[in-house]
Amino acid sequence: MNEEEKNIRQEGEDKPGKEVSQGRRDTLKALVAVPVLGAMAYGVYQKKKKELTNRDAAEMFRMKSDVAPYSPTVSDAAIIRLGIIGYGIRGTQLMQALGFATPEYVETQKDLSKTGSTRYQDFLEQEDLRVEITAVCDIFDPYAADAIRAGSNIYREGVNGKYGAQPKRYLHYRELLAAPDVDAVVIASPDHWHGTMAMDAVRAGKHVYVEKPMTWTVPETYMLRTLVKENPQVVFQLGHQNRQIEAYERARQIVENNLLGKITLIETGTNRNDPNGAWVYPIHEEANPKNIDWKQFEGDPERVKEYMDYMTSAGLAKYVGPEPRDKFSLERFFRWRCWWDYSTGLSGDLLTHEYDAMNQILNIGIPSSASSSGGVYFFKDGRTVPDVLQTVFEFKDKDMTMFYSATLANQFSRSRKIMGQDATMEVGNMLTVTVDPQTVQYRQKVEQGIIKPGEPFYTYVPGQSVDAVSTATERYFAERGLLYSYISGKRFNTTFLHLKEWISCIRSGKQPSCGIDQGFEEAITAHMGTRAYLEGRTMYWDKDKEEITRE
Repeated sequence: MNEEEKNIRQEGEDKPGKEVSQGRRDTLKALVAVPVLGAMAYGVYQKKKKELTNRDAAEMFRMKSDVAPYSPTVSDAAIIRLGIIGYGIRGTQLMQALGFATPEYVETQKDLSKTGSTRYQDFLEQEDLRVEITAVCDIFDPYAADAIRAGSNIYREGVNGKYGAQPKRYLHYRELLAAPDVDAVVIASPDHWHGTMAMDAVRAGKHVYVEKPMTWTVPETYMLRTLVKENPQVVFQLGHQNRQIEAYERARQIVENNLLGKITLIETGTNRNDPNGAWVYPIHEEANPKNIDWKQFEGDPERVKEYMDYMTSAGLAKYVGPEPRDKFSLERFFRWRCWWDYSTGLSGDLLTHEYDAMNQILNIGIPSSASSSGGVYFFKDGRTVPDVLQTVFEFKDKDMTMFYSATLANQFSRSRKIMGQDATMEVGNMLTVTVDPQTVQYRQKVEQGIIKPGEPFYTYVPGQSVDAVSTATERYFAERGLLYSYISGKRFNTTFLHLKEWISCIRSGKQPSCGIDQGFEEAITAHMGTRAYLEGRTMYWDKDKEEITRE
């Protein structure tokens, strides 16, 4: 008998309301053996508490949870040689997750550690994945130089440390893909290059980790899927680090055990309110036409023509421009997300995070239809991509709707909500489950006073320690659990875990959690939302023909 059961027994024997206490005890005994539900029941009986502590939740879930424990890479595993394509904001983060950072970054984290930040210690203790950065490619010279210094910083030292061999810089990504000392590539280029670079990497026989969204256009989506499936020796991972968040696995178990009842509505969204969150990224002070390969940024003339033909055939040519694509622009180079010429907009950038999280938890697949609205309502800076967007996805075969809304000019925090007949689950860096007043599944327990409807009766908090974040954008990602995950009480960078999974699969020949099938579902869903916005009409998915249609 655990301490809580003793408390319940004592309460039933010594205090009024013995019948209710007996019901609580009986319910606990009946429910504790069920994965997840046992933990939820335990939360009901917490005396003078409304939340499970991290330790309590971990203990209850450990009974029958199917979450795989964290396991370190075998220390004598063969070295995997990596090429890095793109060392901008996300490329820098990916290299840090792999264990490689510039000396200046290390020094900054050292200084922050004096104020209580644990990031420096986390970085030093981050597991050695047994990888070597042998090649880097960035078309902006200063970024390439930083990537070289990060790649050679194999001991994670500061400015006065010792370093290893420098990776070779390639001026064109295809030259990097042809290098014999590159086994796998991490692609962190702008959106309009994702699909093309991934396909070229597969053709070159390289394992691929590509950042989301998977593709820039619909045709690329089919082509990349076909190519990956025709080359099963290549391990493909799409960069959705939410696949590694422990709280999402708990959410999946809750849904799988039907604890919410029939789910009919999902609400999710994006709220950000700072320049970085609105893609108004800083323009590097050293940037000029001499140290940026603008032609490579724009793409081969043949590829640009293919894109224009695609946009014209879809009746979307008016969204290209207004500046000529061959006109050098520092603003477009650093803030490319603001223009359809290079971007996938809110759908490809932020909606994909929300969709993939729901697909991970609910296995919803591609929606039957998508309708979108919105516009450029706040940032009147010449951008063509909207800063406010609403998209409604219908899943007719599941009798369910997913509603996504976003604004880049308000930071009010909104959680993801999965709404069932019996309960609603809010999903982020923690989980809460609230029983509906009209519940059928829990009606008896509500009438007995065991469960109070409208109040959270299960809360799962993976980690109690929250490191300070410096920007509104970081807070947005932190609230959604996209920065860290907790495994057995220890905090891990989710991007590190996602890359680790990919690298482990390269060694084992297994398939990662966000492979080409999951990527295809993500890409098609995002493209449906984008096309619905651009065309001003509902887009449909023909499941049998695997085609996006207008009717």
